[in-house]
Amino acid sequence: MRICLLEPYDTGSHGDWLRGYAAYSRHEVIPLTLDGRFWKWRMHGGAVTLARRYLDQDISADLLLASDMLDLSTFRALTRRRTAHLPAVLYMHENQLTYPMRPGEKRDLHYGFINYASMLSSELVCFNSDFHRASWFDELPRLLKHFPDYNELPSVDLLQVRSMTLPLGLDLEPLDAYRLRGERKGPACILWNHRWEYDKAPELFLQALYRLQERGYDFTLALLGEAFVSIPPEFTEAQARLGKRIVQFGYLDARADYARWLWQSDIVVSTALHDFFGAAIVEALYCGCLPVLPDRLSYPQFIPAEMAGRCLYDSPEGLVDLLAAAIDNLAQTRATSLREVAAQYDWSIMAPRYDAVFEALLAREA
Repeated sequence: MRICLLEPYDTGSHGDWLRGYAAYSRHEVIPLTLDGRFWKWRMHGGAVTLARRYLDQDISADLLLASDMLDLSTFRALTRRRTAHLPAVLYMHENQLTYPMRPGEKRDLHYGFINYASMLSSELVCFNSDFHRASWFDELPRLLKHFPDYNELPSVDLLQVRSMTLPLGLDLEPLDAYRLRGERKGPACILWNHRWEYDKAPELFLQALYRLQERGYDFTLALLGEAFVSIPPEFTEAQARLGKRIVQFGYLDARADYARWLWQSDIVVSTALHDFFGAAIVEALYCGCLPVLPDRLSYPQFIPAEMAGRCLYDSPEGLVDLLAAAIDNLAQTRATSLREVAAQYDWSIMAPRYDAVFEALLAREA
């Protein structure tokens, strides 16, 4: 099978996903991409450019696989003479209806409608987590009811029937090359490996660390993740207040350097307001970190029931208490492993699942 993978936002997790699947699939995956920047323009105009390139390159495909950043309805309209007979899969990394807005920012419903129209233009919609799928279909009726008439509410049920969860694949096995020799030593190392942006709520995380410091707890801190414009003020404040406790500050370009910090850390924390899957958490679990996560979003799927009391919190006080307990019981923390939970998302396992789903769709649509 020849799969044309359409990605107008080729960067970060989107880029990792397309290259990972292309590398591990037993089928021929033909990437057709644009640089990952100007996300609003990509959602508006990316389909026009990719449609032109599809026709210019005379691509021959059996199936279209598009990310949620593509206006699939426009792409299919512009390439109809070549793609009208092809089944299309829409993969939802995120959506533009339930993504949290910055304080004071108003949601532009047009981008959520692009997601909706793209779903209507596909034969199969794949979400990266059950949480993501449920939150989208909870919000979609409210989007449609926003319009004055002909709001097509029955289409919600139609789209639910053609939707499924297909988790994100990750390139985890290469992380093993950077595994520590011997046991981790010294004080507990707390890891933050998320974007330095509002939707990850770093201020909640840092406030918890200040409280641990006030209580006299011994720990170090690896502040990884990317700041896209400038360093947010809360991170500058953390440098002043936590000082030498911070053993790594800022984004690491080299994958090897990032991997080494995953293996050196003991506890990975999230305070996110939004995470449709949680790739950064899965990477840290694979490398032996104990997770301390909010009891919501996609996170509970990663935590066995018997460990919920050690790993999932429901308040700022609960976050501090779980971190304190993990430091107090550091030997147990370091002996705990959720590696097998994480390993199921490696591409060596996920790519055959993707292949089987797409093969079944192609057979059904033949």
